[in-house]
Formats: sequence, C-alpha cells, structure tokens
Amino acid sequence: MKELLPNSELHYLKNTLTWGNIPLSKASGQLQTPFYLYNEQVLLDNFKRFQASALKNNIPKPLVCYALKANANPRLVSLLAKAGAGADIVSGGEFKRAISSRVPAHHIVFSGVGKTQAEIDTALTTDDGILAFNVESISELELIAQRAKHFGKKAKVALRYNPEVHAMTHKHISTGHRTHKFGLIKKDIMTLMKKKALWKNVQFQGLSVHIGSQLLDFQATGKAVERACKLLRELDHPFHFLDVGGGLGVDYSPTERAPKGVDRLDDYMNIVSENIHRHLIKPKVVEEDFRVLFEPGRSIVARAGLFITKVLRTKDSGANHFVIVDGGMNDFGRTSLYGAYHEILPFKKTTRPVRKTTVVGPICETADCFASGRKLLPMKENEFLAVADTGAYGFSMSSHYNLRNLPKEYLLTPSGDIQDISHFS
Repeated sequence: MKELLPNSELHYLKNTLTWGNIPLSKASGQLQTPFYLYNEQVLLDNFKRFQASALKNNIPKPLVCYALKANANPRLVSLLAKAGAGADIVSGGEFKRAISSRVPAHHIVFSGVGKTQAEIDTALTTDDGILAFNVESISELELIAQRAKHFGKKAKVALRYNPEVHAMTHKHISTGHRTHKFGLIKKDIMTLMKKKALWKNVQFQGLSVHIGSQLLDFQATGKAVERACKLLRELDHPFHFLDVGGGLGVDYSPTERAPKGVDRLDDYMNIVSENIHRHLIKPKVVEEDFRVLFEPGRSIVARAGLFITKVLRTKDSGANHFVIVDGGMNDFGRTSLYGAYHEILPFKKTTRPVRKTTVVGPICETADCFASGRKLLPMKENEFLAVADTGAYGFSMSSHYNLRNLPKEYLLTPSGDIQDISHFS
C-alpha cells in the first residue's frame, strides 16, 4: 500500500486506486461522469486537525469559521456545523446556506467588499444576530449603521484591516496589499474610530485580516498578524476578537510539499499564537472573553474531494499526445484559471510505459486543459481518471458554459456508502 498524497488516504491497492478502503472503481461503475466525489472522513479529520492545532498552540478560544466560498455543498456544511464549525460568508446566498445547514448565526462572520443593503438587512434581522460584519470600506460601515438604526438594532462589526503586505501566492488570490480592493488601510481605520456618530448603532468587536489564499510561506502572515495586534492596541478601544482570516495552502504539487518533518499547519498556528501572546495577551490589553477567529476553506475541504472524469478518446498530433476526457473547465476551472497543478491519477495502475501527455476537456477553449506535458500512464477510451484535491474551488466555481450540465456531487461515507448530495440540476 503506497500513500500518494498526504492527509488524503489515497493509495493504490492491488493496482486499484483506493480511497480509505474503498476502491474508486465502485463509484465509476455506477455513476455518470464527470462528477465530484467527497470523502466525509477526510473532511472531518481535516477540520478536527485544524482545531486541535489551534488548541495545542495556545490560541485563546479558537473559533473555526469555515469559508463557504471554497465549497458550499449543504451536506458538507452541515457536517462541519455539527462538528462545531462556524461560517465565513461573502453573500446573501451563503448566509442562507449557512443558516439552513444549522450553523449558529452567532458563529457567522460576513466578509466581502460588495455587501448589498438587502444582504445587510437579512443578516441584521436574523433572530440571534451574526457574530460580526467584517467591514471593508467607510461607506459600508455608514450603510450598516443606517440600517441598524432603521431596525432599532446594534450591529456587531469588525473592521477588515489591509496590512499592506505582499503574500507569496498567485496574483489573483492575493488580498492584503495596498493595491488590492480588500479591507481598510490603517489611516482609514483610525479615521473611522473617531466618527462617534457612526458607533451609536454599531458595536466594535475587533479586527479582521486576510492577506490571500494558498499560502505556503508564512512570513507575510506573521507581519500581518503582528500589525493587526499593534493596531488594536493603538485604537485604545475594547475589543473581543481578532479574526486572522484563512489562506492556509495545500501542497497540490510535489514541488510544494513541505520538507520531511515539517508540519505547515503547526507552523502557521505557532506564528499566529506567538504574535497574539507577545502583542496582546502579555501586555494584558484583551477582554476576558477575547478569542481568535479563523476562516479556513481550502485547507479543510480541498483534500476531501476528487473530480472523476472518463476518457473519451486519445489523439496524437505530431509529437503531442492528447487524452480527451468528458470533464471540462466549466466543471473544474482551477487549472485553466490559475495554471494550477493537480495530481491526475488513473483508476488502474498498469505496466504500460509512461508518456508525456496533455489532458484536455471538450470545451471550445484552448485553456480547457487539466495537465500539459505530464508524464502519465497511457490511457484508453472509457478508462477513468481522478483529478486530486478538488474539494475546494471546484464545484463552487463550475458553470453551464457551452450549455453543459453541472457535474453531480457524491459523498463517500465512512461505511463505504456513496450518496448523491447534488444540490443543483
């Protein structure tokens, strides 16, 4: 038995790709491709590991608010809510999904630069009230204050701080630099805190900071958390939490793997904890109820998902060998949008010699490509491939482009059952 990917339980057993103890051929034999397959045990193990690392590193009262944008399948959100997760949301639709999936309202943080009045009203008037709006602009806070006054409410808010650091990640998912649309720079936060009229119907809860996604180097994370802690002290105002955001990366490719003996999750938690203890807890500037919020998405759900697709045909064009599959960039877009690397694994291991292969889908775009020049076992018509680590930003970014149906979603339970958890037709 050889493990292929860390924390995923994927391996070949008797030359058959197996997840946990379930051969994936069990799924391919009864389900129409392409589809997503999620592993319940991997999902919950990832969440519990995140929580356990926070506690091990002395993070005060950690609350893990799962980022629904990564994957908002109602069954998955419900499983996480039952395990104790809160929710990080960025739209009215995600708010409704979190509530219907039994995430307590007081464990929901509402992020995003473009909250509408209708979305603000919905979150304001929910029975229990949400934990906080993560406010991203002066005009947004003004609108929240107006609507809170209209409803006779006190809106709980955190100010999303843009720490003006450069995160080492893809430019499209970096969010904490001065040129990015997200958050408020220090000068604007200092100005806002002095506008006493705004705070009559608004309660300040703390700061939120999020510098980007798919972070594997935590130097910028340390700077961002340190700056947020120091800013909280400068504000000289009671606060109840620091939301350190999400962004913890996944080592999709062999070149991204952590060195042997290195636990990136533990390193990340250690950096967060060290700064909070040094700059807030030691100086004793926190309230008794102070806690730390996290907004992980990718690190919880990425490894819990596979995208399963079938070979339609192969094609040789000069020196180029193509494997054409029935899944496309409309189903899974990360490889096309970001040039992202994902392992591509045949269901059956054979003795055929590997060859340089480009795996493409049926969409009328050259970008519709899952791997280019990858050394893979030769594939035949009607054989199956698994695209690994696709639980995050897979189905949630899928579309009907080329008038194609959305892929179905299935859940592999710990008992080995495969359940249809699709929520769109």
